[in-house]
Amino acid sequence: MRVIAGSAKGVRLAPVPAGTRPLSDRAREGLFSSLGYLVEGARCADVFAGTGAVGIEALSRGATSCLFVDSSGPATRTIRANLARTRFEDRSRVIRSEAARALSEGGGPFDLVFLDPPYRHPRDALDQVVARAVTLAPGGTMVITRPQRDPNDVIPVHWTAVKVLSYGDARILICREAR
Repeated sequence: MRVIAGSAKGVRLAPVPAGTRPLSDRAREGLFSSLGYLVEGARCADVFAGTGAVGIEALSRGATSCLFVDSSGPATRTIRANLARTRFEDRSRVIRSEAARALSEGGGPFDLVFLDPPYRHPRDALDQVVARAVTLAPGGTMVITRPQRDPNDVIPVHWTAVKVLSYGDARILICREAR
């Protein structure tokens, strides 16, 4: 894996920890092409961060800051290693915690919230995380990755998917508050 574009373009990221399913380079490239100008100057949260590749891509493309959240020790160590490789430590915070608890304890508001939970993450727990992320992103954009085979979206009623991207087994929903 590598950083696709921006100030850290081409930097190789640390090996993916066991049990982590990162978003492919191709999917990240498509996602950030779709987000365009929304990334520059954004305050971001990368929840279920895994390697941190999505948040790091946002930082590389001009995001102001990023909160990285993951419950796995190996994942948070990998995120820290990747932040060191890209020299983004000063614009980042890494929290090892369950997603809902980390989002409840602070942070925000965020302009961009990336949610890339394990595909087998319990639906009720994911609903709690999405509900909390929505409160931290008033007027912002939330990106949710789900498996292609799961037709049930986890979008809150007052939000809408403005774009849906498909890459391999991943379906990426770019969501905003309905107006």
